[in-house]
Amino acid sequence: MGKIIALANQKGGVGKTTTAINLAASLAVLEYKVLIVDADPQANATSGLGFDLKNIENSIYECIIDGIEPKTAIMDTEIDGLSLLPSHIDLVGAEIEMLNMPNREKVLRDVLHKVEDDFDFVFIDCSPSLGLITVNALTGADSVIIPVQCEYFALEGLGKLLNTIKIIQTRLNTDLEIEGFLLTMYDSRLNLSNQVVEEVQRHFQDMVFETLISRNIKLSEAPSFGKPVVMYDATSKGAVSYLNLAKELLRKNNMEKK
Repeated sequence: MGKIIALANQKGGVGKTTTAINLAASLAVLEYKVLIVDADPQANATSGLGFDLKNIENSIYECIIDGIEPKTAIMDTEIDGLSLLPSHIDLVGAEIEMLNMPNREKVLRDVLHKVEDDFDFVFIDCSPSLGLITVNALTGADSVIIPVQCEYFALEGLGKLLNTIKIIQTRLNTDLEIEGFLLTMYDSRLNLSNQVVEEVQRHFQDMVFETLISRNIKLSEAPSFGKPVVMYDATSKGAVSYLNLAKELLRKNNMEKK
């Protein structure tokens, strides 16, 4: 059974999609079977993996609203072992359409149950909000990775997210765990970056990943070529960081291949 991990933070621009794409791709390179579920109407994970949004027939929207089989919507990427359940702009309206559904917080969980056995890891790229789709993602996940950018106001809003996670742990998904806080956009030359790292580590201690994701030009360029950074420039700092993060995640979960 695959481990389902949501990437969530209601703050935009903290590196959720970058992490979903590059952590998943790194695990696939290490020969694990990985699925990315793009649960963001902006569909950045879908386009960042080289898919043209105009050519997508079935997406996460059809799985949630029309009940189509997720296996028919999943697409293979150019990396062996890495698949995508794409998003679509229609997902914007899904939250309103879901309001009258029975068990509306658990719709995505039921979709994922149909495919989780086919993968070692399933990553859900959440939208920058704490709306119903994100609640669905956290209800369907085993754990959550919280990206935190090493910038001013980094910790602002984290309380709200942690509160939402607590409510979900109490009412909807008692097994949900915090996989870890991931520090992104780190620049060792900046005092502010180092202060944020210290502050987050002081607050959350061993819940913070040791791997820091540094600011990196190749990491920023890769999505415009529709590639994970490991395919765009495998020797870049960004590619190495995400490979290290993948190995750290495997160690944490005792999933390293002998």
